[in-house]
Amino acid sequence: MSPLRIQNNNSNDFTLVSNRFLDIYMPETNGEFIKIYLYLLRSSVGHVSPPSLATIADTLNCTEKDIERALTYWCKKGVLNLSFDDKKHITDITFFDLSNEDFSTQTNTKPSEPPKAEPVDKDASKTDAPKALSSSRVKELKANEDVKQMLFIAEQYLGKTLSPTDSSRLLYFYEELHFSPELIEYLIEYCVSKGNKSTRYIEKVALAWHEEGITSITTAKAASNTYNKNYFSILKALGVSNRNPVDSEVKIMARWLNDFGLSLDIIIEACNRTITATGKTSFPYADSILTTWNDAKVRTLSDIADLDKTHQTNKATAKKGVSRTKKPTKFNNFTQRVYDFDNLEKQLLKKQSQNNKAKE
Repeated sequence: MSPLRIQNNNSNDFTLVSNRFLDIYMPETNGEFIKIYLYLLRSSVGHVSPPSLATIADTLNCTEKDIERALTYWCKKGVLNLSFDDKKHITDITFFDLSNEDFSTQTNTKPSEPPKAEPVDKDASKTDAPKALSSSRVKELKANEDVKQMLFIAEQYLGKTLSPTDSSRLLYFYEELHFSPELIEYLIEYCVSKGNKSTRYIEKVALAWHEEGITSITTAKAASNTYNKNYFSILKALGVSNRNPVDSEVKIMARWLNDFGLSLDIIIEACNRTITATGKTSFPYADSILTTWNDAKVRTLSDIADLDKTHQTNKATAKKGVSRTKKPTKFNNFTQRVYDFDNLEKQLLKKQSQNNKAKE
């Protein structure tokens, strides 16, 4: 998407926030929307390169949909104007001077109406946000002191004001997954310690914990320690040390352990064979071995031994069955004569008899 063109009717070279905005609009507005408004207001002043929705989302640690929802909200409030291209992408944002009471007349045209919402893709909605709770239930949950404390602690860990989507995710863990506020706090702490503050990532971990039957901090810590121990054992077998596994490696190892259900000793055996065969760390090579073993229903080291024995037997049988017919050489690649040895012997005896008579 192309960069946004942002215009400001204030001529000052500093970011000026109207008292009317602070007095009228800020108290009743979600903190995430206020943050987006202030960031865009700053982008409209001075020599700042025009941002795109993607760069704004990355900077503010939210999604492009969050940015669009905030802009639609402020457009409806009448504090800014939006323009759209033929594909209904936002192209221009114009801030009104709120110090002028009749700021809606500052443009020659009425503020552009945002485009009608496109039909929501069901599959996409599953990844954007969890099952939505009713507004009344959200209000009821937020009145709960334990939940209120949990949301506050989440903001401290994530270092930001929770957006409505962020809050919905955390309330979903509490309401639908039946996580306690303490477990949710540990979940967030665990994900942040891994260097990821994205609520989408936190949601994936939460769903994985739910599938594994994790319902307390004790079981969560035990599972985390077990997985960490297994991961580092696998890395060591592949000749890797002094670093944590990267996401792609974790994904592969999780498939071996979870999807395939293979024991650690079998995975270590595959890693040892990988090093022997390739002389280097190769997750793809180890993955090919383990995929083959999983397809063969291997579950113990003795199963691997049986598989090796069968392989050697088949190899030997195939070797014996190879045809070894000799090819003709240049010394005997012609049609050979056929001799009548009895007739030759008679002729030889006859010739000797004649020679003897001649001598007499």
